[in-house]
Amino acid sequence: MKTSSIGRKIVMSISGMLLILFLTLHLVINLTSLISREAYEAACGFMDENLLIQVMVPILALGFMVHIIMGIILTLQNRKARPQGYAVEGKSKKVSWASKNMLALGLIVLGLLVIHLGHFWAKMQLQHWMGNEGDNPYDLIKTLFSNGWYVSLYIVWILALYFHISHGFWSMFQSMGMTNSKWIPRLQTISIIYAHIIMIGFMLIPVYFFLGFGQP
Repeated sequence: MKTSSIGRKIVMSISGMLLILFLTLHLVINLTSLISREAYEAACGFMDENLLIQVMVPILALGFMVHIIMGIILTLQNRKARPQGYAVEGKSKKVSWASKNMLALGLIVLGLLVIHLGHFWAKMQLQHWMGNEGDNPYDLIKTLFSNGWYVSLYIVWILALYFHISHGFWSMFQSMGMTNSKWIPRLQTISIIYAHIIMIGFMLIPVYFFLGFGQP
């Protein structure tokens, strides 16, 4: 039973690293939409034409899904074993709000990820793989982010990601055995910095288009 639990934590850690890579890659690509239509279309074209990217993105996306689903399973198992829930920290240590609500945060992230993939991936990359032209990436992002409801859902998704990453980033290293008292606080600080970069970067995009700054 203990070996099985360790195995699940290792899967969580590896898939968590894939989540970090997935988010970082997509943030860099999506931020080009703030530069110009041409820059974003070129970045999306690179994503579609580069063989390494075509192979890597589905793997990263699968890792994203596995991470969230495995996190939900572990949370439910931990709650059965001990009521305090997902927390990695010892009983005597303060448990953060994010660590106590990782299940809810994971469900929000997973649910809105499915909606997001249905609007973007299904209308662009999937169509290209099927031999169809697909929607113009810049027109698609501009149209979707002109919708107040979609922008609101997107921001909720990013906020859930922020709290999830702020706890999950450093705890994945702890799950892999890094318990050094000097490095854990450093990793916690890095987690907060990275979570802020992800939150601010991804939020800039819908706000930019919703306020009408996009190009014709």
